[in-house]
Amino acid sequence: MKKIVILIMLAALAGHAAPKRSESIITIKAVGDIVPGTLYPEKRVPADPYEDIFAPIQQYLSGADILFGNFESTLTDYPKTSKNTSSKHVFAFRTPPSTAKVLKRAGFGVLSTANNHSGDFGERGFNDTMQNLKDAGILAVGRKGQIGYSKAGGKRVAFIAFSYFRKHNYIHDLAEMRALVSRAREQAEIVVISCHWGGEGEKFLHTRKETETFFGENRGNLPLFAHAAIDAGADLILGHGPHVVRALELYKSRLIVYSLGNFIGYGALSSRGKTGLTLVLDVNLDSTGKFLSGKIHPMNMPEKSLPRYDASGRTIELMRSLTQKDFPHTRLEIGADGNITVK
Repeated sequence: MKKIVILIMLAALAGHAAPKRSESIITIKAVGDIVPGTLYPEKRVPADPYEDIFAPIQQYLSGADILFGNFESTLTDYPKTSKNTSSKHVFAFRTPPSTAKVLKRAGFGVLSTANNHSGDFGERGFNDTMQNLKDAGILAVGRKGQIGYSKAGGKRVAFIAFSYFRKHNYIHDLAEMRALVSRAREQAEIVVISCHWGGEGEKFLHTRKETETFFGENRGNLPLFAHAAIDAGADLILGHGPHVVRALELYKSRLIVYSLGNFIGYGALSSRGKTGLTLVLDVNLDSTGKFLSGKIHPMNMPEKSLPRYDASGRTIELMRSLTQKDFPHTRLEIGADGNITVK
C-alpha cells in the first residue's frame, strides 16, 4: 500500500515539475567598425590597448555566446600601402599584429574583414590579418567564397561576410549570395550575414529602398539585399560601413541591423556629432534563428574615438527614431531603456 501511495505522489510531483526549456536561446553581441590604433601614416596606438580601450566597457562585451565586430584595419608589419593616400578622402590603417590577442582577450569570437580597409596593405596585408586573427583564436570572415562556422548554445552558426567589392562576397551578386546561404544552411542551424555597405556619415542616417551611391561607388540597395538574404535562409543581418548607427527592421521574424556605426577609432575614425554615437547590441535568437529580443547598450566616443557607456541613452533615442521613420510598419519596439521587443 505504501508503495502505491509513493508512486501516486511521485506522479503528481512530476506533473507539476518546472517545465524544461524546449529550445536554447542564442545570444550574439555585435559592434561596428573597429580600428584600435594605427602605425600608418604616423603612430597612433594606445600604450596599453586592453586597459585603454576595452577595460572600461568590458562588462557590456561579456556574457554572449558570440561577440562580433567589423575589423576595419589590417594586422601586418608589411610597410607598403596599396592605396594612393595623397587624396584627403583616402586613408590606410595598419594596426600592430599583437592587437589580435587583445581583441581575443576582450571576447571577440568572430570578426568581419570584408570591408574597404582590410586591403590597405595589399594581398599580403590582408593575408597577414586573417592569419593573425586565426592564431589568436578568432574566426575571421572576409575571403570570397568563405563561410565561417562557430558554436553557440549548442548550435552551429555560420557567418558569411559581404561588401561592395568584387574581391569579397559581393552584395550586388544575389545569385552568389543565395548559393552561399544555401551551402551554409546545409552545415549550420543559424546563418548570420555581415554586410559592409551604404553611404557614409550623417547624410546617410536614413535607410531607403533604393541604391546608395557614395564617392561614385554603388554601395548597395540595403533593404533589397537584406530581404533577399533572409528569403534565401539567413537569420540575422549585421550591417556596418556608414560610420553612423541606422534603423532596425524585423523581416519574417528575422532581425536586420542596417548599421552598427563606429565602435573604436583611436583617432583614425571621426567621432564628431552622430558619428560618435554607438552601441553594443545584444541579439537573442531561438534555436531556429527567429528573433526573440535584444538590447541596445548606448555608447559614445568622447575622447580619441574610444567607446564609453553613455547614461544619457542618445544612441537609443536615435535608433528608435530612425526605426520608426524608416520602417514604420516593423514589429519592433525599442524602449527608453534600450530593450528591443517584438510587438
